[in-house]
Amino acid sequence: MLSVAATDEALLELVASGDQQATTLLVRRYERRIYGLALSVLGDPHRAQEAAQEAIERVYRRAASFDPERGTAGGWILAIARNAAIDERRRSPVAPAAVAIDALELASRAPGPLDQAITNEAVASIRSKLAGLPDGQRRALVLAAWGGLTAAEIAKREEIPLGTAKTRLRSGLANLRGALNAPAPEARAPAAALGLAGATAGAAAAGAVAPGIGGGA
Repeated sequence: MLSVAATDEALLELVASGDQQATTLLVRRYERRIYGLALSVLGDPHRAQEAAQEAIERVYRRAASFDPERGTAGGWILAIARNAAIDERRRSPVAPAAVAIDALELASRAPGPLDQAITNEAVASIRSKLAGLPDGQRRALVLAAWGGLTAAEIAKREEIPLGTAKTRLRSGLANLRGALNAPAPEARAPAAALGLAGATAGAAAAGAVAPGIGGGA
């Protein structure tokens, strides 16, 4: 009988071979996080459910293409989920909705128990830092990192000038990076735990918008 402690990588290999038990276990392990990520992108529970179902089907169809040398199974699965949600958003406009910081926790990866504990603590810290940002900056960062929106798309959705959207992204990145680097009693939370690795690590100190956040504006 398949162990519930099996790694994601091992499960994906079994899914690729058509193992239904592994498929069920993998879906149970990720369905909540996939749905949470989709909801953060779409803001609509029904459409998020549709996108989550599509993401699960894509994972099943593409399981054989997973390459462990290119990253973790969890990151691969959530990248598929994010793309499925973005595809759904592009099919028709998304009505303005509250940006859910809670989705960051739902979308966190889940390797081993120890790593999971560290990751959860990191995500909780980052969520706290995000919550402390001005509302406009927080919304811009979450919409860009999780919603896949460009500065131009954020400006349209938020009904603000393009320049304002770019400023919110630059200022938000700078403020978030500063908050994460500030000394704290506990260990600092790595930016990568948020899924903003490309957004924060690649941002220039002068406020340049990171790759994938302001592109196409």
